[in-house]
Amino acid sequence: MERALSTHLFVGHRLTTVWLDRIWSAGIPLVEIFCARQHLDYRDKGQIAELGYWFREAELKLHSVHAPMYSDDVWGRSGPNAVITITEPVKSKRLHSVDEIKRSLEIAETIPFQYLIQHIGVSGEEYDERKVDAAFSALEEISVFAKQRGVEVLIENTPNALSNAERLLLFFGMTHLDLNVCFDVGHAHMRGSVENEYRLLKPRIRSTHIHDNDGQQDQHLFPAAEGGTVDWGSAMTALRQGESRYPLVLELKEVADMAQPLEVVKRVFEKLESAGAPAAW
Repeated sequence: MERALSTHLFVGHRLTTVWLDRIWSAGIPLVEIFCARQHLDYRDKGQIAELGYWFREAELKLHSVHAPMYSDDVWGRSGPNAVITITEPVKSKRLHSVDEIKRSLEIAETIPFQYLIQHIGVSGEEYDERKVDAAFSALEEISVFAKQRGVEVLIENTPNALSNAERLLLFFGMTHLDLNVCFDVGHAHMRGSVENEYRLLKPRIRSTHIHDNDGQQDQHLFPAAEGGTVDWGSAMTALRQGESRYPLVLELKEVADMAQPLEVVKRVFEKLESAGAPAAW
């Protein structure tokens, strides 16, 4: 399976070509860029142009872009109006979120990429049919805008009552939206069974997010880090069933006292690639 890394690992830092050089030097051929304005400001034409120039000459390929979750540059701490969500029932507020997502898709005009990773709702959000209708309307518009730029929208299974595996299949069936999925192992683990969530979504999986947690909190730990409880032998056995369709995309949280995170990332990939026998861990 191809290796890929999400820049979520460095989301607290401005994304520069230095970070991209380091990712390539670590032997990782694909990258997912996380749209957070303190990291990649999708409104900043200068930052996009600088990265675009680098990518034109680089061997590292932009696999995907994660849609923004907040419109501010402080991870939503400026207030509730900064939250970007396509499940907002009030049309005027929802259109604000859709416009922000479209701005992130405009990156493809400078730096081509294959997938936009999109959430339906925020963590812990309850099911509501009005929110389903809102998400349908938003995704219709976003998908057309994405397709015009050569991008496919992937829906990520998230820890809420709107977009776990069962709800996603219900959503696709009700709306007839022809969308595929980014399978998030950590989020599936929070549902209690990576294997069951994978089985349900398998035909639609086109990308992944790989991270660990304690089964309760969305911690984005390095796989098999202290506190992580994912059974990586079983998880990797499942993921290999469709390995020709998607890479392993590590989506990790920065560890403050970790001196060489990309060296640890390399070791994690080696272990994941040999996993299947739990003894590998």
